[in-house]
Amino acid sequence: MPKHYLLYGSERYALAILRPLQAAIRARGDETAWFFDGPGAEDLVDGERLLNVEEVRRWKPIAVLTPGNHLPHFFPGVKVEVFHGFDAGKPRHIYIRGFFDLYCTTGPRDTAQFQALADQLGHFAVTETGWPKLDPFMREIAGPLPPVRTPPVILYHSTFSPSWSAAETLYEEVKRLSRDGRWRWIVTFHPKMNPETRVKYKALENEHLRFAEDDNILDLFGQVDMMCSDTSSALNEFLLTGKPVVTFRNRRPGPQLIDIDRAEDFEPAIERALARPPELMQAIRDYADAIHPYRDGRSSERVLDAIDAFIAGGGRNRKPKPMNLWRKFKLRRRIGYWGPPRVR
Repeated sequence: MPKHYLLYGSERYALAILRPLQAAIRARGDETAWFFDGPGAEDLVDGERLLNVEEVRRWKPIAVLTPGNHLPHFFPGVKVEVFHGFDAGKPRHIYIRGFFDLYCTTGPRDTAQFQALADQLGHFAVTETGWPKLDPFMREIAGPLPPVRTPPVILYHSTFSPSWSAAETLYEEVKRLSRDGRWRWIVTFHPKMNPETRVKYKALENEHLRFAEDDNILDLFGQVDMMCSDTSSALNEFLLTGKPVVTFRNRRPGPQLIDIDRAEDFEPAIERALARPPELMQAIRDYADAIHPYRDGRSSERVLDAIDAFIAGGGRNRKPKPMNLWRKFKLRRRIGYWGPPRVR
């Protein structure tokens, strides 16, 4: 009898994160279905099954997996958090909302923080698995770091929050540097970026600059030699390639980044990154090992193994999850479902 796994999303980015899990589940001969309470369902393809609430309850998944911070408590199955990004140094990265039985963490840095909270609170378990979203990417970048292209290609990416984004501050520099042909540029933004900023950058398109609309930024990483950003979780994903990143006023700078706080330092910082100084490259490798040491492209399989182990151990934690009545009410209102509580 095949096992059922529900993949749950509230944003389109859930597709890129959860599809590697879907592939691993199907490779085991088991079945997947999807549930969305936000954008994303319209991007499912043939063979991907979309369920409504009542269908989910009848289908009885053994686990519900999501990259978000919440999920319907009334769905059957083990509730599993697989995360929507790395800690980018923003004010909050760890959210314990009381919805999850199991957190599948990406690497030692996050595991230590979540395990400390699990020991204290007792209502969830933690297993380090790596991040499923990266499985195809890790297989793609296996092998030695390729040399810098001629001409070099730069990825410019910014987060959407006005207090963290450098897109407006660096606009004139990107405009200037993208016109002389010394470097090639690919520009991409967070989906929630200010539309006016998006339009400004898209208008910069020329033979040296392309504005990318790709939903999965990982698809761009193999096309470039370095990244420029600010305080975006995507820069941590990029560092796993072993390539340098220039940041503008990053909230948590370290030796793995070339961080600047003046627009006039942007060009020399890029030149340093493209030179790949040995001390910077070693710092990047050390940082990558701390946030995601897995290079085998099998994090999805480790997540499924962690679910099996949790169920085999009784499927319960030391303490019950909190009542969480207000959050549960808001989630029911969001979905529009007022039926009986969960099956499990």
